[in-house]
Amino acid sequence: MDEYDETAVLHDDAAYVLHSWSAQKRLHPIDVVRAQGVRFWDASGKEYLDFASQLINLNLGHQHPDLVQAACEQVQRLCTIAPEFANGQRSTLARLIVQHGPIPDGKVFFTNAGADANENAVRLAREATGRTKVLASYRSYHGATGTAVQLTGEGRRTSQPVLTDPNIVHFWGPYPYRSIFYAATPEEETARSLEHLEQTIRAENPQSIAAIILETVVGTNGVLVPPPGYLQGVRALADRYGIMYIADEVMVGFGRTGSLFAVQRFGVQPDLLTFAKGVNSGYSPLGGVILSPEIAAVFDEHPYPGGLTYSGHPLGCAIGVRTFEVFERDHLLEHVRDLEARVLQPWLRHMAELHPSVGEARGVGLFAALELVSDRASRAQLGPIEAGGADNPLVALRAAAIERGLWPVVHGNRVHIAPPLIIDETDLRAGLDILDEVLSVADAAVRGPRVS
Repeated sequence: MDEYDETAVLHDDAAYVLHSWSAQKRLHPIDVVRAQGVRFWDASGKEYLDFASQLINLNLGHQHPDLVQAACEQVQRLCTIAPEFANGQRSTLARLIVQHGPIPDGKVFFTNAGADANENAVRLAREATGRTKVLASYRSYHGATGTAVQLTGEGRRTSQPVLTDPNIVHFWGPYPYRSIFYAATPEEETARSLEHLEQTIRAENPQSIAAIILETVVGTNGVLVPPPGYLQGVRALADRYGIMYIADEVMVGFGRTGSLFAVQRFGVQPDLLTFAKGVNSGYSPLGGVILSPEIAAVFDEHPYPGGLTYSGHPLGCAIGVRTFEVFERDHLLEHVRDLEARVLQPWLRHMAELHPSVGEARGVGLFAALELVSDRASRAQLGPIEAGGADNPLVALRAAAIERGLWPVVHGNRVHIAPPLIIDETDLRAGLDILDEVLSVADAAVRGPRVS
């Protein structure tokens, strides 16, 4: 074997690879050569504790032996087959998803990833209802493809040069810490958010609205856990006006919140649910839509006008089937809830008390966020990290974490916490200790008295 040449790898990366969401000349990627469990290593041998699960998809960690074995066995058996054929891995995974999911007697339409899952969920809702409009929250990210990026509410939508779907309408979802509804309690936030949503529905003509799409827990835009009763209220509004409710669980499905799907933790049943990422920890591209039997019945005689060459790819599905086996054998949902209750939630409360830069600490399961502020009274935000700059405290905090061997998620004015679900208590506490340490960087930017 030729000697590994990191210089050549990085040269070719810079010369020939166009990276997503990045100004190429400002990007300095590390060269990852090895990974195992909750860690990965660069070419120099430096070790990183992965507190991001890569892109919050590596739920079972790096190089999980069961998933690797499933992939190898499937490659030997059957590498690929077109979606028009039946395949045992695809059929088994669909059955497991429906049997363990929140939509009884549903069906699964497989896709390649989360964005096209949301694309197809919208198409399914439009076909089923004969309506065209779709409502989505401003604080959301649903993908980077045509309709998905227009469903997205945050800046990655408004930065697009051309938007081609005129039937997307945005509304404000709940955010108790920064309520635009002047709510003093989570209960008030729920009531006023739902009132705003119903007013939006009425203003847009309910008979024209096919669906409301929501991230069950808002992910990239803040790890916003829905306040009590909100999702139930959305379900009730959707029923009242004959609108489909789409739950986007691309990021929070498959155990991230301590239940297989997050809607199960919040006790609500959508009409459609989108998934990807954790279904097989990103070992092979795979996503999909769970649709209710009522929606599925629309296509018993009427062809569904959509499809993908790699829909339900046997390799991705084989790893997904093995994922279910690992979850059950290793009691991973119970493990997530245990770490949440004993370790993560007490730590979040402690950080909110200890660090003046932490305006709010929130989360569910093994998914949390520290919202960083320069002034607790006004809740003025630190950062955002995307603004860059040598004096940006979020940039400095991220660099300090990486220097200490922790790979974090930093977005906007927040540090997100999303390690692989297989993480043990020792590694979780080690990562949290590093975050506690580097928060001093953010504390130094806080106006007013410091906490001793």
